[in-house]
Amino acid sequence: MDGRQGQKRVLITGAAGRIGKALAEHLEGRYRLRLLYHRSVPQGHQAAAERSRQSGAPAPLEGTPHEVVTGSVSDLAAMERACAGLDAVAHMAADPRVQAPWEDILEANIVGTYAVYEGAHRAGVRKIVFASSNHATGYYEREGVYTTPDMPVRPDSYYGVSKCFGEALGRYYVDAFGMSVICLRIGSFQPRPRGERQLATWISHRDTAQLVWRGIESDVPFGIFYGISGNTRAYWDIANARTMLGYAPEDDAETFAAEVLSGR
Repeated sequence: MDGRQGQKRVLITGAAGRIGKALAEHLEGRYRLRLLYHRSVPQGHQAAAERSRQSGAPAPLEGTPHEVVTGSVSDLAAMERACAGLDAVAHMAADPRVQAPWEDILEANIVGTYAVYEGAHRAGVRKIVFASSNHATGYYEREGVYTTPDMPVRPDSYYGVSKCFGEALGRYYVDAFGMSVICLRIGSFQPRPRGERQLATWISHRDTAQLVWRGIESDVPFGIFYGISGNTRAYWDIANARTMLGYAPEDDAETFAAEVLSGR
């Protein structure tokens, strides 16, 4: 028997993005992945992506237990097909530009997030891990206020507003349909901290992946958690991620402090 048969099947939206790529790398072996691409498809995945485009269905990715699917997150029918037969969705796709114009935010981050939630619901998926953002509470940071996940949202941009929408929509799908939604307010996702601010806000690749898989495995119906490493200088509280999800960050930006501060 194939030992992979007992693994959960997980869709990663935004698989061509920085976070999506890192998740595919770090979650390989833990889950059977389905990778959603819209426009940009990496080398080695194009043949599977073309088969998916032609058939409208997921296509096997050669040499792996994974699949490739193509489509826009704002296309509800495509998202329902992409979610078919899965256990969970890691929804990472978005327009990531903090200062993106409203029209772009509306399509990718508002309509797209709705289509992913609704497509997952229609396909019978019970778990979504949603890539929210620290920009949902960005005005606290501007004022130097230490921030916990239970404080009222204070978005600093249309991008931040879209992440507040995704959190609220997740709460609705939990209450209305009995789904489980874990919202991660992701900080500065980089290989290593860049600049003094990121000594507080950084999250490493492996800590991001850990938060996602702990969210997938959690029995928490709904929660909002800041997504940063175990940073000594943190001003976003990750205590609930530790206690509710079992998050145990492996990295601390302080490791890079001397290097970062010497370049000021």
